[in-house]
Amino acid sequence: MATFDRLAGLPLKIEGHQLSGQQADVSSGFLRMTTTISFSGGGHVGSGEDVTYDNEDHEALQAWGAPLPLSGEWTLGSFCEALEALDLFPQPPIREISRNYRIWAFESAALDLALRQCGESLHRRLGLTPAPLRFVCSLRLGEPPAILAPLEQRLALYPSLEFKLDPTPSWDEAALQSIAASGSAVALDFKGLYEGTEVDTPDDPAFYARVLAALPDTWIEDPKLTPEIDSLLEDVRARITWDANINSVEDIEALPFQPTMVNIKPSRFGPLSELFRAYDLCNERAIAMYGGGQFELSVGRGQIQYLASIFHPDGPNDVAPIGYNEPVVAAGLAPSPLAVAASEVGFQWQ
Repeated sequence: MATFDRLAGLPLKIEGHQLSGQQADVSSGFLRMTTTISFSGGGHVGSGEDVTYDNEDHEALQAWGAPLPLSGEWTLGSFCEALEALDLFPQPPIREISRNYRIWAFESAALDLALRQCGESLHRRLGLTPAPLRFVCSLRLGEPPAILAPLEQRLALYPSLEFKLDPTPSWDEAALQSIAASGSAVALDFKGLYEGTEVDTPDDPAFYARVLAALPDTWIEDPKLTPEIDSLLEDVRARITWDANINSVEDIEALPFQPTMVNIKPSRFGPLSELFRAYDLCNERAIAMYGGGQFELSVGRGQIQYLASIFHPDGPNDVAPIGYNEPVVAAGLAPSPLAVAASEVGFQWQ
């Protein structure tokens, strides 16, 4: 049976919903806003988080209040089908991918409520066992002369912390050797699929060769496969993994070669049915997975940690507790692996 089919028949009663916003300055240097969606019904509340990146879209949603025809008695499957036929934006979103983020928020809230109303947890409903969750900290380093400061500050507090780092041309040989000596880098996000953004990296084979020579045992995320870079990476294809272009099962199937591993960011997939179809496909084809976060600020972080703990707990999951995303990290955060904190009822990570 397909994984989503185990959830689609859950009865769901919605009597009302509320929206609440939150914001924080995060380590990538921007003001992050998200919106929590909470459905109520039968004395229970279920919540999800909209991780749309454009603050204007959150402000419009919160002002609108989402006056949508959502109340009533459903199954989870019929609710999702009806929701996906609605326009969840009072004005067109700035980015089209935000439609997926919002669908994910509403459907994850509905899943949480449906499970609470029937007194079940997600993992028990699916017949899966949560496991301690390995995580890495996703980090963009500084610029000279303090290029390594963000890494060093975190390692001083958490010496065993692992990282997914964004290589940039400012990484000189001294920085590369320091990163290698720390033994903390497990993945390198080349951001080769971005164009016209502040985080673009050059499609320069010499840049790739220099970084990978210094860090030969890392995962290589999102390289830009120009003919020259593809030739350079031909012998290490088993280390290549994909993130920014993975929004659907069809995206996985369209990759230039079957990957060893892919980054599954639940919110990017939008509908629950599409997310669970991706989990099923990867399991069928023996494609390893790891989770990815979207700078969640409320319940969404725990929900992606929950999913990672039952589908890919041992991967280099980019789902560190929220505190690791602060510009200056404090002491006292939970280390990796996270102890299992899956709720006994619903879809929450305590």
